[in-house]
Amino acid sequence: MNKNYFIGLMSGTSMDGVDAVLVEFSHQQPHLIGTHSEPMPNGLLKGLTRLCLPGNDEINLQGSLDRAVGQLFAKAVDELLNKFNITAEQITAIGSHGQTVRHMPNLEMGFTLQIGDPNTIAALTGIDVIADFRRKDIALGGQGAPLVPAFHQQLFAKDDTARIIVNIGGISNITYLPGSADQVIGFDTGPGNTLVDAWIKHVHDKQYDKDGAWAASGNTDEQLLKHLLSHSYFALSAPKSTGRELFNQAWLEQQIANFGYLNEADIQSTLLDLTCHSIANDCAKLSNNAEVYVCGGGAFNHELIRRLALLLPNQQVTTTQQLGIAPQWVEGIAFSWLAMRHHYKLSGNLPAVTGASREAILGGFFPAN
Repeated sequence: MNKNYFIGLMSGTSMDGVDAVLVEFSHQQPHLIGTHSEPMPNGLLKGLTRLCLPGNDEINLQGSLDRAVGQLFAKAVDELLNKFNITAEQITAIGSHGQTVRHMPNLEMGFTLQIGDPNTIAALTGIDVIADFRRKDIALGGQGAPLVPAFHQQLFAKDDTARIIVNIGGISNITYLPGSADQVIGFDTGPGNTLVDAWIKHVHDKQYDKDGAWAASGNTDEQLLKHLLSHSYFALSAPKSTGRELFNQAWLEQQIANFGYLNEADIQSTLLDLTCHSIANDCAKLSNNAEVYVCGGGAFNHELIRRLALLLPNQQVTTTQQLGIAPQWVEGIAFSWLAMRHHYKLSGNLPAVTGASREAILGGFFPAN
């Protein structure tokens, strides 16, 4: 009997690499077979960082990076298949999130843009690709994000148990699962790793603060933290979503301009607390006793988890590992699930989360042949 295999590909706002997951679906429930992480080449990362900000010659840069990201995604697929001795013919489809380079849903003509040419992925792998998941939701008046709450509901919801799933990548989003499917809430809380990564890159030329060790060596400045938390985004009601377009290096430099007297480690500590406080504030508004499960890269930052737990003393704070899925792979599995939903002509969005006018089949189909 043919296995119902799908591959999920995810590269988030941290842009540190491509996560590829091989998933088998039985009765729409995912079973993780294998994983692979393909690092982001430094030259490609520099190009993507440029493209995420307004600049010159953007269309040419976007066109070439679109192909290059597609090639990187295809390489991740090939490595995954080779690792687990699976052939392309055994895969029903690849679900590719792509690499977000603009997310601006609140303009008069809102849009979101992910690159990583699915035609290139299909041509190089010989596997059908489903991609461009966010723009249908935008077309229906939604934010196009976050999309993972529908998957969280399918996988993690438990009757009569309140749970909050916190996905901490470059940006953080949360899903509130109150135990009833029609009351799911989800939105972006604000920065996840993006500002702490930007600051350690700026000061020490490191890609990230391992275990939050540098942040732990500093002391949070309450004045700066209060100033950062006063940003209007945090006061917005859901549905809402954000990205590097708002929380980026340029924004950070503006915010700390009047705090030049602070120690650099103290700024890092404050930025980590911005992430933790913005998440904890939203969790507390939703529930004061929900179980809290963290996934995404932030789940591996011990200092972040420690501080988040201190801010939510009445709630169990742990990672999705406790629910049977390693935190690094949750989003990749989510996009394999969205590909499966598309394949079977099932909706993939939650209008209550994104603000779309209705449920819809998400993504476009890009055949290998």
